[in-house]
Amino acid sequence: MLTLDEIQLPIKEHLKRFEKTFKASMQSSAPLLDRITRYIIKQKGKQMRPMFVFFSAGLTGGIQEATYHGAALVELLHTASLVHDDVVDNANERRGFFSINALWKNKVAVLVGDFLLSKGLLLSVKHKEFEQLRIVSEAVEQMSEGELLQIEKARHLDIKESIYYEIIRKKTASLIASCCACGAASAGADEQTIEKLRLFGEKVGIAFQIKDDLFDFGLDDVGKPVGNDIKEKKLTLPLIYALSVVDKNQKRRIINLVKHHNDEAEKVAEVINFVKVHGGLDYATKQMLQYQQEAFNILNEIPGGGEFKVGLEQLVRFTTERKK
Repeated sequence: MLTLDEIQLPIKEHLKRFEKTFKASMQSSAPLLDRITRYIIKQKGKQMRPMFVFFSAGLTGGIQEATYHGAALVELLHTASLVHDDVVDNANERRGFFSINALWKNKVAVLVGDFLLSKGLLLSVKHKEFEQLRIVSEAVEQMSEGELLQIEKARHLDIKESIYYEIIRKKTASLIASCCACGAASAGADEQTIEKLRLFGEKVGIAFQIKDDLFDFGLDDVGKPVGNDIKEKKLTLPLIYALSVVDKNQKRRIINLVKHHNDEAEKVAEVINFVKVHGGLDYATKQMLQYQQEAFNILNEIPGGGEFKVGLEQLVRFTTERKK
């Protein structure tokens, strides 16, 4: 499988320029904020979201000045959501670095998240790129709703498959969908093409999240603690499916383990084994590949080809074949 560095070769120079735009968009005259944003920039992730923006723009009309703003907007709002997530989850680490809340406490972290959110919105307003602003604002709305829906449903630990998909479509897939739609909008694509790219990104985002859920059952050595979702009482697709094929007594027993014994390694291992034995991993993998194919089908409806379409195809494969 290709690495992300290999996939991004056609847009490498654009990503370098984007980094400067992103860095400049975070600057502040407040010394504390400036110090924290410089710290955030050091934690550079995989840049998958800007890659989706640039490839989508290249495919649907060409990379423009507005594409850099769109990529920065998406990354600013994504970063804001991560800072807020760490507060909500009381997390002390992010990408191998101490989280903002671990170093500067929750109050500062919430304000930093708000600052990044406002910077993204102002970037769009300044350049009068209101379509991109609408696309990404809708994604933020969806992400918030998805997070709250997950919190609400987690109390009962009896999530149906349809609810699971609604949660991950809003919580994870909406942002990747907005990246693709933003890219198309920045290139001047028509409404129909923008919607196709949005739907393409949504399918990719769902496949991405299912892959992430599979990691939790120890399929790969990814550095993610095996059974972490179970310890956090999260019902993901492999477990939801396994619970759906057993009788009520067995279902009740497994849910009880997740609810009351999620901090016991032996019980967590029992739940993982239950999922494997009852076909949860096979089913989730099949669903992930189905969403991958649906993404390919949508992409093939968009005219044109070349390196930008190939780049999107490779990104789709990366989401489902990655090892971490």
